Amino acid sequence: MWLRNRQGTEPVSARSPVRARRILSWIALVLGVVIAVVFVVLAMRTGEEVWRWEAAIAAAVALVAAIDLAVLRHRR
Repeated sequence: MWLRNRQGTEPVSARSPVRARRILSWIALVLGVVIAVVFVVLAMRTGEEVWRWEAAIAAAVALVAAIDLAVLRHRR
């Protein structure tokens, strides 16, 4: 197979994007939770349906970030 005879420095100089992925997931988790809470408060004050949808979207972002962090922790 063609991958067995590598002659470059790929394995030596390759960097893993796991650290950046972990940092971005933490940022998305924190911001998603904070923004979801803000939108829930706005939905309760105004009673408009749009804020509930915005809160649901922000909570979904936070959930995806939490799942990503769990996967990263499991792989480590």
